[in-house]
Amino acid sequence: MMRKFLFPALCISAFVSLSACKKDFNPADGAPPSAEVTPTGDMSLVQVDKPDQFPVVAADQRKAPTELNVTGAVFPDVSREVPVITLANGRVINLKTRLDDNVKKGQLLFSVQSPDISNAFDAYLKAVNDEQMNNKAYLRAQDLYKHGAISQGMLEQAEDAERDAKADLTAAEEQLTIYGVDKDHPNPVVNVYAPISGVIIGQNVTNAAAAGVSLSGSATAFTIADLSSVWILCDVYENDIPKLHLGQEAKIKLLAYPDKILTGRIGDIGPVLDPTIRTAKVRVEIPNPGGILRLGMFVNATFQGKTERNFAVVPADAVLHLHDRDWVFIPAGGKKFKRVEVHAGEMLAGNRQELLDGIVPGQQIVSNVLQLEATLEAQ
Repeated sequence: MMRKFLFPALCISAFVSLSACKKDFNPADGAPPSAEVTPTGDMSLVQVDKPDQFPVVAADQRKAPTELNVTGAVFPDVSREVPVITLANGRVINLKTRLDDNVKKGQLLFSVQSPDISNAFDAYLKAVNDEQMNNKAYLRAQDLYKHGAISQGMLEQAEDAERDAKADLTAAEEQLTIYGVDKDHPNPVVNVYAPISGVIIGQNVTNAAAAGVSLSGSATAFTIADLSSVWILCDVYENDIPKLHLGQEAKIKLLAYPDKILTGRIGDIGPVLDPTIRTAKVRVEIPNPGGILRLGMFVNATFQGKTERNFAVVPADAVLHLHDRDWVFIPAGGKKFKRVEVHAGEMLAGNRQELLDGIVPGQQIVSNVLQLEATLEAQ
């Protein structure tokens, strides 16, 4: 819960101005006098004339596993990324898809008009002719050898030439197959299809652009990623690394969808630290139902440790949430209260708030920060 709270009201100058504006209590009004705030010289301290108007309670205790909270970002699983290339060099025509499109396996992505196909088919036709010619020569050599007209060495030469011709023909046929060309129905246009289903996360071609492993700047025309499962890469400080292990469960909270919590597991703990910030990359592998996790999203990851510790539990009304920071007020002796920063954890049943640090179980705190806040604003 977010409540308005003006920190400048705690400053000395503000207290002086507030004190000058105090109203005298009139018993005829029929209402109890409001508490007065007195400057103390310490911005974290406030002094009131009637501290009994601000009831305090002792923080309860809750035993729970220790947690490590880190931030991370969503990346594709590299084992699910597939580059789309064409071995036929040429010009791109009939571009069917583009960046961020969802594609299905076998879907036509684009076509390439390639002179390589003409050259490969020409080589194939020559290999067919050579094989036929060498086959006829070999058959004649067999007949001549039977009648003693040629030596065995000449027969073996003819046989070797026939085998070489067959090998050349097989290689020419395979070259057409690699290009995706039907030898019985040759076409100078090569169609390129999606090798997997997924999302196009990289595009290096446009219509009329060069394509192929030797003509274009990049042999990869598209990159398709299967985003049904993704990686979350988290930065973990070196002193927290011993708290983690492979296979450990991680709770993922999305900044874009704060009400959704996903579950993943640690798949890798990086062996190299960033020399600047002294963190290691921890990889969380997580299913991505419905594609809710988008590449580049920032997330918060929570890892639960094996050990348990005691946490303080206080009324939710005792916690002040301000600018992504949490505060409580504790008695500081006499008529003073001290503002203490805490780290809020889970909301519990009965409108109670778990505090991960800042105070300990049993410590006295102001039970309703709204009362103190209202007093500060009214003075």
